[in-house]
Amino acid sequence: MKNVIYWVFLLPFLVVAQNEQSKGDMKAQEKMVVENILLTPHPEKIKEFETGVTAHNKKYHSKGYYGVRMYYISSGPDSGKYIWSMGPLPWSALDKRPDDAEGHTADWNNNVAPYILPDTDLNYWQFHPELSNFSNEFEIKNLLVDMYDVKRFEGERTMKNMEKVMEVMTKKHPEITYGVYTNTLPSTKDGRDLAMVFFFDELAWMGEDSKFVKSYEEINGEGSFKSFMKEWGEITDGKQSELWSYVEKLSGLGPQTQTSTQK
Repeated sequence: MKNVIYWVFLLPFLVVAQNEQSKGDMKAQEKMVVENILLTPHPEKIKEFETGVTAHNKKYHSKGYYGVRMYYISSGPDSGKYIWSMGPLPWSALDKRPDDAEGHTADWNNNVAPYILPDTDLNYWQFHPELSNFSNEFEIKNLLVDMYDVKRFEGERTMKNMEKVMEVMTKKHPEITYGVYTNTLPSTKDGRDLAMVFFFDELAWMGEDSKFVKSYEEINGEGSFKSFMKEWGEITDGKQSELWSYVEKLSGLGPQTQTSTQK
């Protein structure tokens, strides 16, 4: 039943954004987004790619808003590719990102771009802290990622249903760490509109019974889950699932989180 509740997407963490906001360098009420770039290493230049992206991330993306974590995709049609993930950060921070004055763009063009294939994809995902749970400190290791195709004009109904999921998870499964995100620049081509990220240590977790159906009906009444799934089918057009793993050696940020500061 994991595919029922684990609507996931990741990414660096709210704690970074909150710490930066407390310094007063950005507007505190700005919505936070995560910039994700899908990278495909040239199959004959993987070593060069890893060397170049590692040096780039360590030099330009090792702290604050512009910190980057790298993830390896190990399932689905994008298996063998990487996610370059920066943020979360407010849109205004993107106006001040590292630029040519610091050699940033030239370094990427010279030491990373020559070793990747041209099928790059970039998305901005808005983080929804009110629907997420980062109350437990942890180190990033594995992620289950489900992305949903939301039908036109059904965004409001979708988020109301996510509030129901949040209620169940908060009351019945507070130990589970996850984040909810929506694509700020969606495309009808790929259908990736809504995502949730669940973080876990061992792959054995994938075989555990989530007990979500039982938990949902304990809160909402017998037979309520069937109604929930009927409405979910009316407002979405399927999903795409992936397994990701954090790659520390390629990242600018480490795996540690400080979630106690996030609430």
